[in-house]
Amino acid sequence: MIYGAEHRELIRSLSKFIDQEINPHVDEWEKDGAFPAHELFKKLGDQGFLGVCKPEEYGGLGLDYSYSLAISETLGQITCGGVPMAIGVQTDMATPALARFGSDYVRETYLKPAIAGDYVACIGVSEPGAGSDVAAIKSHARKDGDDYIINGQKMWITNGAQADFMCMLVNTSDGAMHESKSLVVVPMDSPGITLARKLDKMGMRSSDTAQLFFEDVRVPQRNLIGEEGKGFAYQMQQFQEERLWAAGAGLKPLEKAINDVIDYTRTREAFGKPLIDNQYIHFRLAELLTEVEQLRSLAYRAVYDYVRGEDVTMLASMAKLKVGRLTREIADACLQYYGGMGFMNETPITRLYRDGRLSSIGGGADEVMLGIICKYMDTLPKQRRG
Repeated sequence: MIYGAEHRELIRSLSKFIDQEINPHVDEWEKDGAFPAHELFKKLGDQGFLGVCKPEEYGGLGLDYSYSLAISETLGQITCGGVPMAIGVQTDMATPALARFGSDYVRETYLKPAIAGDYVACIGVSEPGAGSDVAAIKSHARKDGDDYIINGQKMWITNGAQADFMCMLVNTSDGAMHESKSLVVVPMDSPGITLARKLDKMGMRSSDTAQLFFEDVRVPQRNLIGEEGKGFAYQMQQFQEERLWAAGAGLKPLEKAINDVIDYTRTREAFGKPLIDNQYIHFRLAELLTEVEQLRSLAYRAVYDYVRGEDVTMLASMAKLKVGRLTREIADACLQYYGGMGFMNETPITRLYRDGRLSSIGGGADEVMLGIICKYMDTLPKQRRG
């Protein structure tokens, strides 16, 4: 068992916080198309939920990654996908590289207030022509004195309309694609940053998502994270935690979808008997719950190995692939068992159906995960030299 007494206490505290401070407001935030990130993150920071694995000297709890899994799994109790995703960006997507590779200045100036909830963070990787193909990003930074001058754009940026800083991947040289990129902390109040638009999404409605333009944005070179030219490698490491986080965060919503449809089909009669009495339905739900438990075992194993310092690239990719596909499968199946009510927005399954579709796209599409797995299986076609 990956969770001990301290994990369970953390889970209990966060569950109580979700019930009191988040779920009562979710429907309102979904209608508004955003939630008050600064207000909510400050409350989370005050409770220590934003830095469980971050260094103690910067306000974190200094715990191992199994505690981040406990956090992500518990965040799945939130009755939408947008809010937990935004929290995950803060904890497991935009800040791991700051904690691992950032200078004392970077960690004191940006990581510490992010852990405290005083700053909202976003991660700037994707661009209109570079989503899963990270190496294809075009944003670039040139040196000018002690500064970088940044030009380019970023797309699909979670927290982008409210963020105080971005952990931004940019090209800092004209070298090989995997060696030309750097991660730089960009203050979002810098002159030259334009919020082009808040994106109108199918799901994740309560999470503000932005397209951003950068025109001659001046950033001090001391905002560089780690070494110049290592940004691609650093970002790949951040993706590992993002993918493990996604697997954990998917568990509770999938369990809830199954349990909710069981309750509904017990009370809904068709042709003289409850729907749940149809063998196809109760057998299918048993299969789906078995799949959820398989996902949990995979996620727990991957995190267990990660804590021990092992390379979990393949396992994390498998978990990310599985949570995306299983979310689509369970949302679709459960919606079907509601019949006409499953097509009504008043039925909670519709929110999972819309929100969950992103699981197979964001953080690396299914096809990218398959490519990574095949690479580790040594089944990818060898690149031919001309």
